[in-house]
Amino acid sequence: MAIDADFLKMLACPACKSELILRGDDRLFCAQCRRSYPVRDDIPILLLDEATVEAPGTSPAERE
Repeated sequence: MAIDADFLKMLACPACKSELILRGDDRLFCAQCRRSYPVRDDIPILLLDEATVEAPGTSPAERE
C-alpha cells in the first residue's frame, strides 16, 4: 500500500519545510534541500538522522 495522496500533501521536509515527493514506495524526496527520507511499512520516517542527502543530478526531476 502506498502513501495516500492527501496525506502526502500534508507532509513537509523537517529540514527546510518544503514539499516532499514520493519516489517509488520507499522514499520521500525533498528537491529543495536534496534529502531523501525512508518509508518503512507505509510509515514515513521524517528524522534528519535517517535522511540521506543526494548528489546534484541524481534525482529524476533534474534529469527531465
